This record gives sequence, C-alpha cells and structure tokens, in this order.
Amino acid sequence: MDDWCTSPERVPAQRQADRWMFLIEAARDLRTTGAIAPSGRALARALTDPVRAQGSRPLAVLEVGAGTGPVTRALIPQLSRGSRLDIVEANPRFAAQLRRLVAGHPDLVPTSGRVRVHETFVEELDTDQRYDVIVSGLPLTNFAPDQVERIMARYLDLLHPGGTLTYFAYLGTRRARALTASRAEARRHAAVDEVMAAYQRAHATGRWTVWANLPPAHVWHLRRPRVSAQSSERRLAEARR
Repeated sequence: MDDWCTSPERVPAQRQADRWMFLIEAARDLRTTGAIAPSGRALARALTDPVRAQGSRPLAVLEVGAGTGPVTRALIPQLSRGSRLDIVEANPRFAAQLRRLVAGHPDLVPTSGRVRVHETFVEELDTDQRYDVIVSGLPLTNFAPDQVERIMARYLDLLHPGGTLTYFAYLGTRRARALTASRAEARRHAAVDEVMAAYQRAHATGRWTVWANLPPAHVWHLRRPRVSAQSSERRLAEARR
C-alpha cells in the first residue's frame, strides 16, 4: 500500500471559505455533513486517481456527496473531451455552491453542459447512465448499516462492469467512538465497518493512506466485476462469511 503526503501550503481564500461553510453545515447536521473540514488536496488527488489513470478516453464519472467542491475542482481538469460528470449533493446550500462552481469554471466554458449538479440522494438519482468511475464523499460511517448497504449496492449497480468506485474513511474513527460514544452508537459503527469490510474483501483493488489531510484517511478503490450480477452477489455473500 502507498502513502500520499504533501508539504504544508498556504490555504487560499476559497479553501478558507469552504472550511467555514463546512463548520456551519456540520453544526446543522454532522450526520450528513460528516466532517468539520473539506477534503484536502492530497485526499482529492487520491480519490480522483482512477480518472487520471484512464488517460484521454471519454469517461462517465459520478461524484456523490461533493460538499463544497474540493474534489470536484480536482476532477474537472481531468475530464477528457467527450467526458461527462454528474455531481450528486443532497445538501441544498452545498448544491447551490456547486452550481456556481460549475457555471464559473474556466475549463467548462467550451463544453458547457457536460457537468450537471443533482440535488438529491444517490439512492434516488433518476438515471439510466452507467459510470466508469464513481467518487464517493459520503460519510458512510455516520449512517445506519442498512442505509450503507443500500448505498453500496446502488454504487455497484451504477458502475459499468469493470468500473471503479473510490471512497475514503477517516483513520481512528471506530476507536474514538468506542471511547466517547454510547454503546448503541459504538455497535452501529462496528456494524457499518462489517458491511464495508465485506465489500472490500469482495471488490477492493487497493487502499492508500493519505496523511496530509485533516483528519488522515484511507482511500479505497473497489471494482465492479466483469461478470453477471448474480455472480457478483455470490462473491459478496462469500465475503460476508
């Protein structure tokens, strides 16, 4: 496994504004915001690596839980001609900021319309599109286990066979909750970890540690098999044993 790390850098005004907005939204609802700071550059780069790895061929990309857009800003310059980016964000204030980001992004002026913001939950996204890469910023460890199961199943359904899902998980959250949370909350967190571990055993192609983030995080890449849905479900069931 590789480690991603960058040297400290001056935080530009946009990133400072994003951090303040994250703090405000976290105060409103930490369960859906999931963090107190947006993803740093090193984490955004690790999450978007599957897009860069596929070179210049046109791709269909889905970003879920985009927040204030730090990963979106890393994704847009990587889109080759003919690519498509769908952005899913349920928080209306974040969605409005993402629309402004897309409308004013210089890399999108020649090809307006290839990026769309959907203000909805990914489970409710109305589309027949299948994606080569899905980048997830959802705070999965904040959700109930059955909701995590529905989201992960939806991700695999939305991927082309052979497509890649990339997502992150903060380091040390289970230990921290075991020390500070109620028993019920600790059990919920452990159950979510079990759901994710089954998907990792069945589909993971790699895991990287990003130390230059607040807080540090693991980035996982999962791949939808190039086999039938029935075979994929059988593989996942075996991973849960």
